[in-house]
Order: sequence, then C-alpha cells, then structure tokens
Amino acid sequence: MGTIRRWLNGIRSAPIQKLNDQFNQTISGSLENNLHTLNTIFSHAPDLVTRRFQLRSGDNAVLVYLEGLIDKSAINNNILKPLIYEIDSVKDIWDSSLTIAKTEIVTLWSDIETAIFQGQSILFIDGQERSLVLCTQGWPQRAIKEPQIESTLKGSHQGFVETSGQNIALIRRYLPNRELKIKEFNVGSRGNTRVSIMYLEDVVQPDFVKEMEDRLQQINVDAILNTGELAEFIEDHPISLFPQLIMTERPDSAAAHILQGRIVVVVDHSPSVIVAPVTFSAFFQSVDDYSNRWLVATFLRILRYLALITTISLSAIYIAIVSFHYEVLPLDLLISIGESRERVPFPPIVEALLMELSLEMLREAGLRLPGPIGQTIGVVGGIVIGQAAVQAGVVSNIMVIIVAITAISSFIIPDYDMSSSLRLLRFPMMFLAAVFGMVGIVIGLMIIGAHLISMESFGISYGSPIAPIRLSDWKDVWIRVPMWKMKKRPLSADPTQHKRQGANREGEEQG
Repeated sequence: MGTIRRWLNGIRSAPIQKLNDQFNQTISGSLENNLHTLNTIFSHAPDLVTRRFQLRSGDNAVLVYLEGLIDKSAINNNILKPLIYEIDSVKDIWDSSLTIAKTEIVTLWSDIETAIFQGQSILFIDGQERSLVLCTQGWPQRAIKEPQIESTLKGSHQGFVETSGQNIALIRRYLPNRELKIKEFNVGSRGNTRVSIMYLEDVVQPDFVKEMEDRLQQINVDAILNTGELAEFIEDHPISLFPQLIMTERPDSAAAHILQGRIVVVVDHSPSVIVAPVTFSAFFQSVDDYSNRWLVATFLRILRYLALITTISLSAIYIAIVSFHYEVLPLDLLISIGESRERVPFPPIVEALLMELSLEMLREAGLRLPGPIGQTIGVVGGIVIGQAAVQAGVVSNIMVIIVAITAISSFIIPDYDMSSSLRLLRFPMMFLAAVFGMVGIVIGLMIIGAHLISMESFGISYGSPIAPIRLSDWKDVWIRVPMWKMKKRPLSADPTQHKRQGANREGEEQG
C-alpha cells in the first residue's frame, strides 16, 4: 500500500513540478508559445483577459491582465491608444514612450505571474523574448471614512483603508519629511502580502528596525490576511493575555507614534496598522488627550487608570466581602446587601459568573448584529434580563449594579484589545476571591504586576516608565502636562534623538 500511495503522489505532483519549473524559465520569442504558457499557468481563471491587437509598426502584440484588478481607462487611453495609433517602432516601446506611471521589463514567468496577480498588465510582442510590465492597478477601493472603533471628538476624522498605498499616503501627509523611510517586504508564499515598515531614520533605534526586518523575513505561512495575524507572528509573548503591539486605524495616531521613535507596520488589505515597540501605559493614551486642554486630559487619563482597577477587581471585591469580609461594611449597607441577597439561592461566585457571562454574551450579540438592531439588543436586553433576574431571585440588586459599573469601566479604556484582555482577567480574579478572599485578590494583582514587569516588546520593558522608573516620562503617563512642557521624546521608546522641540533648528545652527 505504501508503494502504491507514493506512486500516486508522484503522478499528482509531476504536473505541479513541471509547472513550477516552467515558472522559472524565460519567456519565448513566439507569441503563440507565450499564450500557451499563460493558459497553462492561469487555467480556470475566467477573469484573465488576453487582448490581441496590432501595433502601429505592424507587429502583433497581446496585452494580458486580470479584469477586476485593473483601471480600464488607463489601459484604453494610456496603453492601447498610443500603441495602435502613435508609437511608430518597437524600440520606442521599450524606451518607455507610453504615458503610464511605471513600466518594467521582465523576462521570467515567475515575475510575470506575480505582476498579473498584483493588478498590473503585461505586454507581449511577437518576436521579443521579453515583456513589459505596466502599472495599471485599479481594484475596488473603499472611501476614506472615520474609524468606527477609535472615534474622536476633536481629532481627525480620517481612517485607514484596505490599500497599503493609500495608508502610506495618509501618514505621509502628517510627516512630509525626508527622514521618513519605508521598507517593503512580501510575506506569505501564496498570498504574497505586501508589508511596509515606516519610521523616522534619525529618531528610531536602528536595532528596532533590524529586529522587525528579521521577524518579518522569518514568517513562513501561506498568506497574511490582516494585521491581527501578523501581530501574532512578531510579538514577543504570544501566550500572554496582554497585547504587546498597538493596532490603530488612525493615521494621526500612527504619525504620533512614529514621532516618538516607534515603527509602524502597514499591511496591505487591512484597515489598521501595527505600532511597535509599545509599553503598557501607551494603551491608555488617546488622540483626544492632545486635542483637549491638559487639565481635562489629565482628569480623563486618571479616570482610565481607575477604570483599569475597577474592571479587574470590582466583581472580585464584591465576592470577597460578601463571602469572607462582611465585617468591613457599614451596618446599614450590610443589611441592604443581606436583604437583596435573601432570595438568591446561589453563592456570590455563581451569582457573579451568571451576570458577567450574560453581559459578555449581550456585548458579543450587539457587535455581530446589524447596527440599529445591535444597539437595541444591548440596551433593551440588558435592562430586561437584569430586571427579570432580580425579580426571579436569581441575582441581587447590588450584583446588577456592580456588573454595570464593571462594564462601563471597560468601555472607558480607549484600546479595544487591552479592554478585551482586562475583561478576561476578571474571571481568574473572581475565582481567587471566592477561594482566598481579599488575600486572593492581592495575590492576583501581584501576579499581574510581576507579569507586566517581566514582559518586553522588541527589547523594551513593557512596564516602562513605571517599572523601571523613568520619572521624565511620567509627564505623559498618569497625567498629561502642557505640550510646551514635553520637550523630550519618551525614553521608553528608546529614541536616538531625545529632543522633541527645536532639535532640527539647533542642528542647523550648529552646522
């Protein structure tokens, strides 16, 4: 049986191996042979267009492209019209006489295949053992709109789209500087996704760029479809619950991170970019912090850190107090809690789990349903289920209030990935509180703190500037001082150029 299976596998792989060998060959001088090879490579591809025509010089030619990936007006006006009516000789074609943005001469079938799948057109001329790649990309694109997840009141209302070229252009509008460098990579053996890294060469640490390049080149996968998949391949601690890379849909936020000395990774087909390296405190900063007055921004920043503690530990504190430490409550409050729990047949841990899991299901249902229906389900479902559960004696009134406060606290955190991670941390904290009381909560917080301190993001301490302590960076962590006070870039990003304001002017004076 093993011999027969190997023989059958050999029969199946023989045509594939033959086709792969053909990809590495050069094109033929015969137009018919080239068309036969194209039909072999692109078999079962009904959207492949092979347009035959005759040049003004009298030579036969074929223009090949995938119908849904090209700009038809560019092909008709900038390619076919000049070739048929204007250009007199074949030599002028190779000398880039066409009014098209970009052309390239190729000879290998592998390059031709890649170019066609990227939305470019290929010109074959009879008798020529080379072809011309013409930049005619024109696939369907989404209009630039405001990001739905990272909304803002006073900031820009532009968000990234699914085309990397447009996303790079949006960042360039904020940083029209020659020090803004871009390096491109192709990731995925089948998808061949274009990934670009952007950084300020005179600000970023060169080791970060080298490390990012190495990690991207080591990815061995069929395709990368979005930034979330790429982040899992390049992050330092894939098992950790905390996100180690920021994924943002806002070009102004990406530009702000680049100015601090970080790297932005733009993934084609994805409406968000990756920021690295990052620290834990960076997930609690919002674009609106720098649009509002510094006192208002400071209040909101402190509010987010209070929401962090509330999201993780409020339900656990309720369980610990009701189960073990009820003596810490004032008598009136203790009597009120006792009366509300009089008909509840479950212990506090079961009561909390029922409400927390119901809340998560309502949240997920609201996200998956269409917009108006999702909002209705979230509001009406929460009110109806909570009121019915209290009247039925399944949960207490105080438990509904605590779950509602916990949910609101998680909404305050500006980064969705961090908010999701903190919501999951509630459950182990609740179990620790149910078993050990307040001691379990303290142990849980110590474990979380030790884990945050031990983590790194591209060699940068994840807990910086809190651990290790960098007091100069605290101007933009717990509080947000006036912009004219933040004269240096954050040390936690390890920039090579520390001065933020007036650095270029001083350099010019010294020069």
